[in-house]
Amino acid sequence: MTQPPIGKKVLVEVPSTTANLGPGFDCLGAALGLKNHFSIMRIEGASERFELIMESTEGNHLRGGPENLFYRAAQRVWQTAAIEPFALEARVKLAVPPARGLGSSATAIVAGLVGANALLNDPLSKEKLLELAIDIEGHPDNVVPSLLGGLCFTAKAASQRWRVVKCDWDKSIKAVVAIPSLRLSTSEARRVMPKTVPVSDAVMNLGALTMLLHGLRTGRSDLITDGMHDRLHEPYRWKLIKGGPTVCQAAIEAGAFGCAISGAGPSILALCKEDKGKAISQAMVRAWESEGVASRAPLLSLQTMGSSWSPDKQ
Repeated sequence: MTQPPIGKKVLVEVPSTTANLGPGFDCLGAALGLKNHFSIMRIEGASERFELIMESTEGNHLRGGPENLFYRAAQRVWQTAAIEPFALEARVKLAVPPARGLGSSATAIVAGLVGANALLNDPLSKEKLLELAIDIEGHPDNVVPSLLGGLCFTAKAASQRWRVVKCDWDKSIKAVVAIPSLRLSTSEARRVMPKTVPVSDAVMNLGALTMLLHGLRTGRSDLITDGMHDRLHEPYRWKLIKGGPTVCQAAIEAGAFGCAISGAGPSILALCKEDKGKAISQAMVRAWESEGVASRAPLLSLQTMGSSWSPDKQ
């Protein structure tokens, strides 16, 4: 296998994700309709040259170079495929804002893997890309739905293999995601969590997860309401999100079935029927305004297709 010619270019689309969905801490995530777009090209230069060009207002603080997360993911593909590294350029249009709990880092990892693989005409299977993505990210709940799409439950089996189950999501269920101007890093959100939790909290989460999955499959609002409760991470993280509980309560009062921190936060996810989406969006934005925080709250559907790529024919 040889390196692609200089100037070869591919286009990659990667969806946003909401992880830790309800009680599904570190195991349940869903792909949503916000997408990042990457135009990736082999360029001249040394093997560690990586040029990052942001074509959107989001992510202007991000930089290229060999330590960039996207480029490190691309290098894993080349290493696995036994290809010498080469210089890359990535032009990026971000719809998924960084540090908001919507899988921005996962989109970079997945785009690096998918794009590097596509430039080589896909020598690695999607299963191998999934394995690399989980290894880079360290946990599966964002990268798995980002790559595969849909609602994904991922856990390590007794065999120590990662097992992925794509779960049903009734089309009538939509998500309002309130995205604040606040930022919160995953590492900061991890630090506030305890090393151990009471058995009663773990048992409650197991029961809630069962109800939530059944509710999402059938569209039963009562099961979604009872299932959207967590005791493993949310009690410790709400204090990091200014006005978060107020925004959550506003969503419930406007008709949401349930509300949760999206990923590590600070974005907040509300599940609902489509006809309630506008009222819930407005209520969540107003609630954050009352706390002095600007936000937006798009109504999103489940993104079933996952990541994709196409050749750039320009």
